[in-house]
Amino acid sequence: MKRKISATALNVFEEARLQGEHTDLIIRVNDTEFKVHKIILCGCSPYFRVLFSTIWNNVADHSYNILGISPDIMSLILQYMYKRSVCITEDNVTELLVAADLFLILGLVDTCCEFLEAQLCPENCIGICMFAGHFHTCSKFQCKAKLYILQHFEEVVRVSEEFLELSLEHLEELIGQDELNVKQEDMVFEAILHWIDHSPEQRKKHFAVLLPKVRMGLMTSDYFMNTVKSNSLVLENEVCTPVIISAMKAMFDLNVEEPSDSDLRNPLTRPRLPCAILLAIGGWSGGSPTNGIEAYDVRAERWVNVTQEDESPRAYHGAVFLDGFIYCIGGFDSVEYFNSVRKFNPITRIWHEVAPMYERRCYISVAVLGGYIYAIGGYSGHERLKTVERYDLMTNQWTQIAPMNERRSDASATSLQGKVYICGGFTGFECLFSAECFNPETNQWSLIAPMRNRRSGVGVITYGDQVYAVGGFDGSSRLRSAEAYNPVTDMWNDVASMFNPRSNFGIEVVDDHLFVVGGFNGFTTSCDVECYDEKTNEWNNVRDMDIYRSALSCCVLSGLPNMKQYAAQRDPAEPLEYEFDSDWSTSSSALTV
Repeated sequence: MKRKISATALNVFEEARLQGEHTDLIIRVNDTEFKVHKIILCGCSPYFRVLFSTIWNNVADHSYNILGISPDIMSLILQYMYKRSVCITEDNVTELLVAADLFLILGLVDTCCEFLEAQLCPENCIGICMFAGHFHTCSKFQCKAKLYILQHFEEVVRVSEEFLELSLEHLEELIGQDELNVKQEDMVFEAILHWIDHSPEQRKKHFAVLLPKVRMGLMTSDYFMNTVKSNSLVLENEVCTPVIISAMKAMFDLNVEEPSDSDLRNPLTRPRLPCAILLAIGGWSGGSPTNGIEAYDVRAERWVNVTQEDESPRAYHGAVFLDGFIYCIGGFDSVEYFNSVRKFNPITRIWHEVAPMYERRCYISVAVLGGYIYAIGGYSGHERLKTVERYDLMTNQWTQIAPMNERRSDASATSLQGKVYICGGFTGFECLFSAECFNPETNQWSLIAPMRNRRSGVGVITYGDQVYAVGGFDGSSRLRSAEAYNPVTDMWNDVASMFNPRSNFGIEVVDDHLFVVGGFNGFTTSCDVECYDEKTNEWNNVRDMDIYRSALSCCVLSGLPNMKQYAAQRDPAEPLEYEFDSDWSTSSSALTV
């Protein structure tokens, strides 16, 4: 009722303005007049409240001229003040933001910033960031735009004409950030050359300032010797010589010594922050469930303990990252089989419960498709399940959908090309070869080609354009083998085997590699980690977790503004909060939405 009355009142105010009823002020913009109510303007804008309280006391006939904006924009400003809504477009957003900032209408400033944030792309992000820097009211949005530049740096360099117009100070700031997202440090060196080549006569002198920002100790020796050390700009500039010598020493030390914390502090060897973090959540450890959460920093090759003490232990659960939140689904705590679902905000680091599932599900399989979370099969404490339900984040409701063809606990699921796939598992009597897929358009499960091996406690993940089934238990032993399913041919093909057998482990794809984490090897729970590269069809060992565990679940966090809180500490002296020190508002770069 309160909302209806408020909406009705707003419509009455707008109608009174348009009809000139009870107005007590005329706003003039160029040759256009707007009849308005001072009290409405004062309620929406500190600018007008201060203006009216200081210059117009005891004056009967009021009018006020506004310079610097168009009548069309003033009309939109008044529409927002009276109705709290306005149509923002690519054509009017910049002028509207300028006016909203002038009049200190913070709600409209935020709305314009949200619109611009949705328009961010590699071609325009620098211009939008520069534009936002002109307004004190847009500081949070400017930080988001800068973070977008850092996270999409490789593509920005490749496609953005605005990149070539950056000042020396702004380029130096960007490439010095830990948050700069580049797969290889070679890219940073090449970005500098690209920027200099745009205006070589004016910019060559800046090379010696920019080169120390490149973390040359992270390059391959071949690239460093053949491309960096022999570059003409390096050879021509004596100031670069000590930088090159320091880089060579850093590369030598990295090759002959074990990794150490000093590598995270040395400007030449400190890895950039990852754009994605692998989380290992919960599991079974030391004969009981654990609440331990570890984050793997791919670029620093280190695990970080990020356990939240208020999280209860659980194992044999599912975990997904969706729309900025982690969801932990179902599981078992050695006493209770859960139908509960907990939601974690990785920015505030607070847990709370959302709607429970219809059924208790331990040994659950989970997948994400189309913005929904799928909870599939599992064990209720009484029977193995073939039932499936789907969670809608918008309504906070679970909906039961078509059941699978077979009962499955200890299976694993993923999504690919608009379908959900589930493979293997345990019926209560046998480990399964079979696999099936769900089509949400028809609400039907269909059996696909069976795997080549029985696999219970299997890890299933989409990698490239195939579904991978890794490890598991075949009824007699834990497996090292892996196979990949091609949905086009409906065929499974063997891929390279892991070094270690495992079942009930975590599996995810990070930084274009498939990771397997922990699990049970047939004798004990494990802390070892391996990763697979489909390009080489090879597995490599990865640094062990600190916690030995099986029955854990993994998910990948990406796009966080506070990624430092989940990564290895680069510099103990640096604050965890992400800050920009330079003032980007002085640039004259044009804004393109």
